[in-house]
Formats: sequence, C-alpha cells, structure tokens
Amino acid sequence: MAFEISKQPYSGKIGETTVGTGDSAVTLGGEDSYPFHLFEGKMPNAPKIAMEVWDYDPSEEWPEAAIEPFKDVISSPEKWAKKCVDECGADLIVLQLKSTDPNGMDRGPKEAAEVAKKVSDAVKVPLVVLGTANGQKDEEVLKQISEACQGKNVALGPVEEGNHKAIG
Repeated sequence: MAFEISKQPYSGKIGETTVGTGDSAVTLGGEDSYPFHLFEGKMPNAPKIAMEVWDYDPSEEWPEAAIEPFKDVISSPEKWAKKCVDECGADLIVLQLKSTDPNGMDRGPKEAAEVAKKVSDAVKVPLVVLGTANGQKDEEVLKQISEACQGKNVALGPVEEGNHKAIG
C-alpha cells in the first residue's frame, strides 16, 4: 500500500509585501497553503533570513554561547550587521534600539539616529529599525532616524495610531 499524504484544505492566502528597494529588496509572503505544504499549494517567495543586531554591546547580558560568533564585532553595531550579511548570509538586518528604552539606558534620539545611519551605510540589504514600543520615546527616536536615513533602505517600527503622523 502506497503512502498518501493527507491534505488540509486552506482557503486563505498570505499577502505579499516587499521590504527595501532595488536589487536588495526582499519580497515576503504570497503562500496559499499551510507553511511548507508545497504539495498543497504555492510558496512563491522562499523564506528569508533576518538577523538581529543591538544598538549597544549586550555582552554583560547575553550568555557566552550567544556572544561567541560575534565577539569580534559585538561592540560595533555596523560591523556586527556587516558580519551578519557577509558571513552569515542575512537577507535583512533588524536593528533593535534597546538602549533608547526610558526604563533602561534612555539614550537620546540623536545617538540612536547616528547608530542607525552607520548601520544603514554598512549594509546593502534592507534594514528594519525597531524602537522600544514606548510610544512617546519611539516617536522622537524614529522621527530622527527617518531624517538621518532618508533615501536609505530602512523600515521603521513600531509605528502606531498615536505616532504615525509625527514619524511620517
């Protein structure tokens, strides 16, 4: 008796979105079946690899095993991002602005914009810059970053109902 894969009916479709511009733009989504069920539907865009970089050196907070692959660049977000792309094959970089958290280091928008600009200059892949989900602080920080990185391959978040106009 031959093995027959049972099929799950799926009537939905994941919308497509493109992050970035030019040759390094990344298109995500488009599936019309459950994840990786290529025997049931299509997956027009292969999964992509996004690697996370922090805006400061997290060596004191992270376990040694997590630091080891990046120990030579972890204190420099732009070098860290470049290593993620050049050596690990990252399709996107996600810059976490952990240092801007008002309940933590509370770094200012100008410092965050300088870091984001350095990272965006260091890599040619799309850069996703994520704030701390503190609406007021993110508004200040993301606005400054959008000005510093104007014309670059950068997406900003989180952008919410309360801050989208000021950031835009």
